[in-house]
Amino acid sequence: MSAPNLFLVYVTDIERSTTFYQDLFNIEPVMLTPRYVPFEVAPGVLFALWSGRPENAARTTPRTSEVGLMVPGSAAAVDAVHATWTAQGVTVIEEPHDEVFGRTFVVADPDGNLIRVSPVD
Repeated sequence: MSAPNLFLVYVTDIERSTTFYQDLFNIEPVMLTPRYVPFEVAPGVLFALWSGRPENAARTTPRTSEVGLMVPGSAAAVDAVHATWTAQGVTVIEEPHDEVFGRTFVVADPDGNLIRVSPVD
């Protein structure tokens, strides 16, 4: 059996979200289409934006998952990402704090999708 290799995030404005994630993660899409934009985040693994089902991206839809970015280094490395992103104007949902797995914080994309930064497990 194969491991998951495509992770979709529902968005309402594909162009706005593409720019947001390009700037946030400093990555380029594999291709651009009017409703689907994939980014290769590891060989054979895609993180993709999808606006083909706008009802799934409504702000009233519960957000039950998060996009995760694990950064190497100490708590200071997580705090440095927080400082960089807040300087870019990203919406902070949870300020940096310590959890059982280490230092963490959560931000939101323009559609309210959650992005958690934490240390490498």
